[in-house]
Amino acid sequence: MDTLVGLGYDIHRFSAEPRPLWLGGVKVHDTKGLEGHSDADVLCHALADAILGALGEPDIGYWFPPNDPNCEGICSLRIVEKAVQLLHEQGGRVVNADCALIAEAPKILPFVQQMKETLAPILGVVPKRVGIKATTNEKLGALGRREGMAAFATVSLQLPEA
Repeated sequence: MDTLVGLGYDIHRFSAEPRPLWLGGVKVHDTKGLEGHSDADVLCHALADAILGALGEPDIGYWFPPNDPNCEGICSLRIVEKAVQLLHEQGGRVVNADCALIAEAPKILPFVQQMKETLAPILGVVPKRVGIKATTNEKLGALGRREGMAAFATVSLQLPEA
């Protein structure tokens, strides 16, 4: 088996309109969400792009174009599912994922276990193989001014040798 590593990144600004905040497939807040064509789940977007990148596939904008009305409001777990489907089609599997959210607020620790338990079955791993953590931007830049939220994700995948 070949081991591949992928890195994903996403960033969204906070919405001016009341909108739910979704992170890792979990509703964290009812009204202080992020702007986006989908549900704007930065963690899921970064995770999907990490998988797609490791596979050498186009990013999520290719698979879920922002101008496609069928993608409007889509649950970002469907985006992760598509990336995993492409992985499975190549005979591969996820070994582990590690994600970092960058924002001054909200605190996500109370939601981390639920995020892990939501993402793990989609990834085909046990929750212990999904790392989720958060950090602030130390009040620097747009994230530090609480204008938005970003996420990084790395994944390790195993595929049959090419």
